[in-house]
Amino acid sequence: MLLCPRLKHRWFFTSARPGDLHTVLDMAKVADTILFLLDPLEGWDSTGDYCLSCLFAQGLPTYTLAVQGISSLPPKKQVDARRKLSKAVEKRFPEDKLLLLDTQQEAGMLLRQLANQKQRHLAFRDRRAYLFAHAADFVPSEENDLMGTLKISGYVRGQALNVNSVLHIIGHGDFQMKQIDAPVDPFPLNPRVIRSSKDSGTAMEICSSDAVADMEEDPKVLMKADPDRQASLQTEVIPDPMEGEQTWPTEEELSEAHDLLKESSKVVKKVPKGTSSYQAEWILDEDGESGGEGDEYDDIEHENFMEEESQDEGSEEEEEEECETMTIGESVRDDLYDEKVDEEAEEKMLEKYKQERLEEMFPDEVDTPRDVAARIRFQKYRGLKSFRTSPWDPKENLPRDYARIFQFQNFINTRRRIFKEIEEEVEGAEVGWYVTLHVSEVPVSVVEHFKRGTPLIAFSLLPHEQKMSVLNMVVSRHPGNTEPVKAKEELIFHCGFRRFRASPLFSQHTAADKHKFQRFLTADTALVVTVYAPITFPPASVLLFKQNSNGMHSLIATGHLLSVDPDRMVIKRVVLSGHPFKIFTKTAVVRYMFFNREDVLWFKPVELRTKWGRRGHIKEPLGTHGHMKCSFDGKLKSQDTVLMNLYKRVFPKWTYDPYVPEPVPWVKSEISSTVPEMDME
Repeated sequence: MLLCPRLKHRWFFTSARPGDLHTVLDMAKVADTILFLLDPLEGWDSTGDYCLSCLFAQGLPTYTLAVQGISSLPPKKQVDARRKLSKAVEKRFPEDKLLLLDTQQEAGMLLRQLANQKQRHLAFRDRRAYLFAHAADFVPSEENDLMGTLKISGYVRGQALNVNSVLHIIGHGDFQMKQIDAPVDPFPLNPRVIRSSKDSGTAMEICSSDAVADMEEDPKVLMKADPDRQASLQTEVIPDPMEGEQTWPTEEELSEAHDLLKESSKVVKKVPKGTSSYQAEWILDEDGESGGEGDEYDDIEHENFMEEESQDEGSEEEEEEECETMTIGESVRDDLYDEKVDEEAEEKMLEKYKQERLEEMFPDEVDTPRDVAARIRFQKYRGLKSFRTSPWDPKENLPRDYARIFQFQNFINTRRRIFKEIEEEVEGAEVGWYVTLHVSEVPVSVVEHFKRGTPLIAFSLLPHEQKMSVLNMVVSRHPGNTEPVKAKEELIFHCGFRRFRASPLFSQHTAADKHKFQRFLTADTALVVTVYAPITFPPASVLLFKQNSNGMHSLIATGHLLSVDPDRMVIKRVVLSGHPFKIFTKTAVVRYMFFNREDVLWFKPVELRTKWGRRGHIKEPLGTHGHMKCSFDGKLKSQDTVLMNLYKRVFPKWTYDPYVPEPVPWVKSEISSTVPEMDME
């Protein structure tokens, strides 16, 4: 801690462990200013450039560039070193000045620069209270030594800190606070001034010994948690398995329903004497409608029905014989068609078309299985007339995990209301106060990490931010990483102030109500990442990392938080393909899309298309080997391919884990660490 009453500033200088990327990012989330120390010869190496890429993607606070060691170079090389550094700095920081840090005077100029430069604001931290721990103490509970109360001391930043809110410790999870104390500030900016008796005009600025003694006394209690107003730690909804079940009606309910049905079905009408109740159902009223409830016949159908009743039995037998003859003729025709099929040739042709499709690498195309019926393999899929305009209910066939998450009735209005409440005065520890937080039910591993040198950073959560939901983030592939990343693969997320692991889905970033699923993270366009995670109100930056086999974490994508919306539908498409076997004017016989007659009949309502833009539909199956007659809006080409698009909605995996393993450190950069002596007087 460096105090300078003359400049009315105090600075707390800290540095991350070399090679620990996550610590660098966590400290940049709360740092007011980042001081980049450059090497006089190279500026920064590949490791430093990688670190800068991550910092720029996360959101860079106020920063200053300084270089050490130029004065130790020969005079002839100093000019070349400065010119080389200026070119290197212009690529990343085109409008910033490089300061020297070799002499006492230059160190004073650097402090003035740090004191007077304009502060840059990060939106995700300006709306939340946060604290960088200067000291931490752990008091184990009586029941369990591994759990207890953690006392964190530091300065409140961002917003006023309320004891009833939930506290998030980066890398460890969410916790509740018991109380907030106000100990004596160990680094007062305006210490007690003691005037000398000899010279009343001379004043000495010293830190009084009373302040150190007061720290050992019981600190003042600012706030204690109110159980009625304290935010809950509930992250998931506990689903009731019987909530969707219907109980069996009682005898009284059945009898009431039966009586009500009788009363509603009674209709008074005039009928000839001797007419039974059954015959009365078929007698029309004056309106021309029968009294029977649910009657679907109109006048014309009723006349046709009466004519059919008047026919004799001989004509009925003739109709039955005709129907039997038609059925026999159809089966004979199918048998004759099957005799012409060469199964061995079919197998050889099928293998050739498989190889051709693999070479073309058509997106979303899959092979129809031979061992399982297509109607079973793709039973969760459906056909759509238009992917853009066809309706799809977002509440249809939801997984069980959706019963565990929270959803906003109107997310935008809720976010606007919460941000408006932040602007009003909030009771609690004000910004700039030195406080001690009593955090309950904290594992002992948190303070162990702090003693090993890992910084302890805490954020106060906004309402609902401890609850689980579905987060959608827009990301773009980082150009420095080219490894394939498949959907539902475990990745490491830096989303705003949170750090966690999860298995996301990838989908297209469009304005429609349905978004096509992507199997891989593409490098040419921005995609939307969907994942189960705690609610976070945007704006918030997003960084995606992948853990390599050697234990290091590589940056694969960067972006921002889009929304918290479980109703955003990610639709997976599969494309079944077939080949035209016989082509007529506007009809064709297509094979290899299905391999049995039942599958053709099952998928008959789904529309067909071809690679050359034709559209059509299935007319009827031919034989029992999956051949089918199809009609199109134009004549097909022999080299064309018939396609069928099937769709189903997919959901992310519930693999959320707030604990991220520590990565293997990078190779340490050879950067000078000489710090000049400073005399603030």
